[in-house]
Amino acid sequence: MSFTGHIQNGLVVFDAPVSLPDGTRVTVTPQEPKEAAVEKVPTIFERYKDIIGIASDLPADFAENHDHYIHGTPKK
Repeated sequence: MSFTGHIQNGLVVFDAPVSLPDGTRVTVTPQEPKEAAVEKVPTIFERYKDIIGIASDLPADFAENHDHYIHGTPKK
């Protein structure tokens, strides 16, 4: 008899309801996740490529003094 499941918050969670009496000894054999289950996370560039370079009229020192231009703090 075997059951399938996954780990959630450090506990084994069965895919289907399983009724085993307390004290039942079990053996858990970990398996590598399937490639299809791995989600590709986009890079920062991929996420923001549509807006990179859109603001072309900023001051030359904007990166260093953005707090000055946005909030009015003294320049560095």
